Amino acid sequence: MSPRVAVVGAGYAGLSAAMTLARAGARPTVFEANRTPGGRARRVEYRGALLDNGQHVLLGAYREALALMREAGVTDRALVRLPLTLEFPGRFALRAPRLPAPFHLAMALARARGFTWRDRIAAARLTLALRRMNFAVTAGTTVTELLAAHRQTEATRRYLWDPLCVSALNTPVAQADAQVFANVLRDALFRRREDSDLLIPSMDLSAIFPDAAIEWLAPRGAEILLGTRVAALEPDGEAWTLRVAGRHRPFDAVVCAVAPYQLGPLIASCRALDPLRAKAEAMEHEPIITVYLQYETPVRLERPMVGLTGGHVQWVFDREALSGSRGLLAAVMSASGPHTEVDNDVLGTRVHREIAESLVKLPAPLWTKVITEKRATFACTPGAFRPPNRTAAPGFFLAGDYTESLYPATLESAVASGRAAGEAALRHIARK
Repeated sequence: MSPRVAVVGAGYAGLSAAMTLARAGARPTVFEANRTPGGRARRVEYRGALLDNGQHVLLGAYREALALMREAGVTDRALVRLPLTLEFPGRFALRAPRLPAPFHLAMALARARGFTWRDRIAAARLTLALRRMNFAVTAGTTVTELLAAHRQTEATRRYLWDPLCVSALNTPVAQADAQVFANVLRDALFRRREDSDLLIPSMDLSAIFPDAAIEWLAPRGAEILLGTRVAALEPDGEAWTLRVAGRHRPFDAVVCAVAPYQLGPLIASCRALDPLRAKAEAMEHEPIITVYLQYETPVRLERPMVGLTGGHVQWVFDREALSGSRGLLAAVMSASGPHTEVDNDVLGTRVHREIAESLVKLPAPLWTKVITEKRATFACTPGAFRPPNRTAAPGFFLAGDYTESLYPATLESAVASGRAAGEAALRHIARK
């Protein structure tokens, strides 16, 4: 009989693990408490509009995620591909030309509007220093310390390094891990030109992979149980029993693909996992707030994605240009900051005002919807706890964007972790 593996969580990591298992002939059963797959990157319906629980941007460097999406049958039309573009209207604009890396970055810096030659030299100084260091940064260094050590100007920080850091690591620059940031810069900017491309979803986040993954899994013997919460995971020798809706279901192995703060109650009965549970519960997290604004008239921004500075909003996405959602904008605020202390109604009003004053004159919106993921990602600080996929309990494996990796909490990290956890589960079963 095919081995039975429970996958707890139908986010990007869990579905990646399930596809890895099914591809190898195992029979995964995917449990998801929410009725919509995708985890912290899923579809949200509001007033007839298809929103997301957080606006995401992928990079061309996301090789594993993009390959898995293609395998699941997702077409290139699901993502709008743009060359690396950072635009703060009236203040700064950088656009990478279609030249081989890293010449595309050099040309982008040389042509950047809003930079003086002092700014260009400072940015080049940092990139050259990182290459000389082979992108290896002293352990414990924060991004703020890295930028100070290489004499970055106020403009390079405000319009280049700080936005890239907060967007990628979802952690304030003063606390963010410089080594992880260096890894992101290396792989996005210095390998292939297309790695730096911005890939913005043209459909909701469940549609660009989770929905397709479930359709791919179903005919391959996988059992998909949406709206089904797992109450507990109990070890049984090297096998596991899941308590679900009052029933006990046996499995040869478990891939647990829930957020770290959801892990503790599931594994409370397994003493071997007590140290893991304690460390997971102590992890610090960072929020992401997305404010959707629906206008009665069509809205057209200069670019599908533009930046703001000096207020609450960091990025604004033109959902009409991206997905055809007439009059819909999405404003994103990543990591901790003053915006997390503002009431939702007040925040919606302030976001509208910032957009209307900085980008385009707009009437009052028909409605605003604030979606807050208070623990969207782990805080990517130096020395942050990131467990491996394999645990101290035989047959129990972790998958998620927070697990051991060179990269921050991204969809790419989630997919890669899911694959690794699925492969580890298969090796465990093969040895039994």
